[in-house]
Amino acid sequence: MKQPRAWQRMLSGRRLDLLDPTPVDIEIEDIAHGLAFVARWNGQTRGDWPYSVAEHSLLVEDLFAAQARTPPAAQWRLAALLHDAPEYVIGDMISPVKAAVGPGYGALEERLSAAIHLRFGLPARLPERIRRAIKRADRLSAWLEAVQIAGFAEAEADRFFGRPDPGLVAGRRIVPRPPAEVRAAYGERHAELIAALDAPGTGRG
Repeated sequence: MKQPRAWQRMLSGRRLDLLDPTPVDIEIEDIAHGLAFVARWNGQTRGDWPYSVAEHSLLVEDLFAAQARTPPAAQWRLAALLHDAPEYVIGDMISPVKAAVGPGYGALEERLSAAIHLRFGLPARLPERIRRAIKRADRLSAWLEAVQIAGFAEAEADRFFGRPDPGLVAGRRIVPRPPAEVRAAYGERHAELIAALDAPGTGRG
């Protein structure tokens, strides 16, 4: 029998094999475009625009740096920005659905993450301390999104995502933006971090 197609044609012209992705087929323009059009919370958010994974990723990168005792190296900020990058091709599933799908989804996500990391000069698997710090920022972002745009009461968000440090959430307002605007912001932030990586003595550590 003919094997089912497991690749996707990207707007850049790349043909990405979802089951065996290679770094050479990954382009930031495809990631920025895809994530800007993927809605968080299955689209169940307030506002005239969906709250995209690209917007969420920008917030997570900012929170990752804000919660650190010392300014993190550019490579780890880049890792935070790219933490949900696989969703540019596999979409965003809410946590209950991921649990129902089982380990297959996680394995696919890990393969894509490794290829994306290698494409942009990061280790295929992040150090555990960095992975945990990004996860904390991700949960903090989820709390903010839940109470500001997804209809959760604070007590309910506390139960699912943990009570945040008031200093980290004070003054932060989430306002979903048009996809084209978020796509540009994501691409610009990626370019800034890549430039910081290339600057002598500033990017890695």
